[in-house]
Amino acid sequence: MTIPGPARLHDHLAEAIKDPDPIRVGDDLICLRFETMKVYSALGAVRHLLETGAVRTGDTLIDSSSGIYAHALALACHRYGMKCHIVGSTTVDRTLKVQLEILGATVEQVPSSNNLQLDQNLRVRRIAEILRDNPSYHWMRQYHDDIHYLGYGAVADLVDQVAPAGPLCLVGGVGTGASTGAIAAYLRDRGRDVNLVGVQPFGSITFGAGHTQDPEMIIAGIGSSIEFRNVRHELYDRLHWVSFDYAMSAAVDLLRTSGVFAGLSAGAAYLSALWEHNCDSSRQHVFLAADTGTRYVDSAFSRHAEARPMDTMRPREIDSLDELAVPWSAMSWDRRESALTRREEFPSATPSH
Repeated sequence: MTIPGPARLHDHLAEAIKDPDPIRVGDDLICLRFETMKVYSALGAVRHLLETGAVRTGDTLIDSSSGIYAHALALACHRYGMKCHIVGSTTVDRTLKVQLEILGATVEQVPSSNNLQLDQNLRVRRIAEILRDNPSYHWMRQYHDDIHYLGYGAVADLVDQVAPAGPLCLVGGVGTGASTGAIAAYLRDRGRDVNLVGVQPFGSITFGAGHTQDPEMIIAGIGSSIEFRNVRHELYDRLHWVSFDYAMSAAVDLLRTSGVFAGLSAGAAYLSALWEHNCDSSRQHVFLAADTGTRYVDSAFSRHAEARPMDTMRPREIDSLDELAVPWSAMSWDRRESALTRREEFPSATPSH
């Protein structure tokens, strides 16, 4: 699928790479394949901070990241003449780290850990230490500040173009909530009938799976062991929890059948979207591939011989979080709130800025 239009000369790489490639990968199934999706989030947030005077050109912006947001924030800072400090997970590999450093970002990584909670807690603790020593730094708070919703209105515009009519189902990793949640909120504000399906790894507390564990490894970027206060639980209709093994198998199938080389969260979203489409073929299904598969070559794609056939994987449909079980569980969330949601900070589904 292509969207015709004249070639456009961009003023900065960040503007050039943010737009996804919409690719049809099945009947009424569309993949939005991003090079790095969170460029939308970072550009929108930094632009808003500058326009409102919260920061000035030359200030230092700091945040924690497992990789995608680090690249996005470094590009946004480069675009707007800001300094950037990243406290990264070990999933920030050498290829990305070198790019960040050349872009002018300061990068430090916490000690290696396969424990999601330890990794995220260490990163947030390190940011607190840096802010104590450098009070002029601005913490972007990608996990908490809803300014990260702002940039995704443009993605909603694109979804409206590639799927211009009829009911939709949007599927993607939850993470901070500022991608899937924001896109669905913008579309619903325009009157679109949108079911929102969030994808989580086992072990993430965001939707109550903290008591479970994936024996293989965590899927970076889409889960949390700490409270993410900009996740608006009441936006989500369905949830899927997908293991590394199943996400890897689906990511391999996505590459094999469509040529789309994307990360583990994309594999999990693809798997979930196929299932949701089988359950409700009346909707067009759009799933997000937030980044490329480059950083997963060694940990996932090199194991392609182990990938399970797609028709052998099916979710355990559950009615209670107590029934969650690896490798794949699915549940109707029905747009209900969570005890973790702080309504006084985020009073509506519509971005407030």
